[in-house]
Amino acid sequence: MNPKVQHNSRATGANGIPLRNVWLLMLYASDLFRMRGKDRLDVEDMPDELPDVIAELLARVVEKRLRRNLHRAYEPRKAVLDRVRGTIDLLRTESRQLIEQGKVACRYEDLTIDTPRSRFVRGALELIARVVSKPPLAHRCRVLARHLRAMGVGERVPSTREVSADRFGRHDSNDRFMIAVARLAFDLALPTETRGEQLLAQADRDVYWLRKLFERAVYGFYSVVLPPQGWTISHGRVLHWPLQASTPGLAAILPRMETDIELFHKDTGRKIVIDTKFTSLLKPAQFRDAALRSGYLYQIYAYLRSQVDGPPVTGLAEGVLLHPTTEHPIDEAAQIQGHVLRFATVNLAGPPSDLRAGLLRIVDEPLLCGSD
Repeated sequence: MNPKVQHNSRATGANGIPLRNVWLLMLYASDLFRMRGKDRLDVEDMPDELPDVIAELLARVVEKRLRRNLHRAYEPRKAVLDRVRGTIDLLRTESRQLIEQGKVACRYEDLTIDTPRSRFVRGALELIARVVSKPPLAHRCRVLARHLRAMGVGERVPSTREVSADRFGRHDSNDRFMIAVARLAFDLALPTETRGEQLLAQADRDVYWLRKLFERAVYGFYSVVLPPQGWTISHGRVLHWPLQASTPGLAAILPRMETDIELFHKDTGRKIVIDTKFTSLLKPAQFRDAALRSGYLYQIYAYLRSQVDGPPVTGLAEGVLLHPTTEHPIDEAAQIQGHVLRFATVNLAGPPSDLRAGLLRIVDEPLLCGSD
């Protein structure tokens, strides 16, 4: 059974993921966590309060930014004017017969604070105000949003893609942090906008969202916690099949191999390839209670064996199939042709410390030692 998410942040159960743990996954997956890390945020042990912490942080950084004036940028505009500004929109001018009225349709750029960056922050303030538990903090966020509106910041909230396309200059480090906080505020608030008792319906769209969130959260956690210990973390690396010969049309139909997460320790030469899923690790079997999903096993095995002739490491690379669970934990391993294959789950139904401990266990506690 796929894990389900429950609306109550403290609710747990055999089939439920507490909202606080979804929030914790969002924190690990966020740019904010990678920019500041656990020590600067100090909310891992109190994820129930995460929306309030982020709202306080967002309000503080916006207030600081307002004291130094908001970022200004040239934004494209269209308008009917009494004089030419920028370039003339000939089609609009002719079709509306504006020349006879002494006017002209123009396209031009205007230096303004009504930028996608500012609109995104305003939208985040309005949205996070609905989620926080402290009324004074919600009021503070709404007042800041109204202040931005009074300054001329529009209501249309840009998409995440638009914000991601925004380029920050060397003097925009404060804005970069502000956008990271605003993005996490959106992520925390949007799931609670759905109606009903459950946080998320079990539609395919929501399962896909949770699967990608779990993958990004695992990568985000490792990218902050492990580098001080000598680990290098990579994400989404494309692997190449070790083809010795092929027909011309094979490249068009050959399956693509792309790893979720790879960990490499330079001093020890240890390499771990992690493939994350958001389904049950086991499935019903005909002659026993349950069995590993064969497709996932073949996939991680292909990842490891196809790279045997690549850069040398101490021993052969380890493979980990990492799944979330809300029921019974699993942590088993086998050695196949020198590779250690590990089949593990992390608990998303228990306290937040279980999630952190489960992720660290993958690195700290090898169940088997691979051979050369």
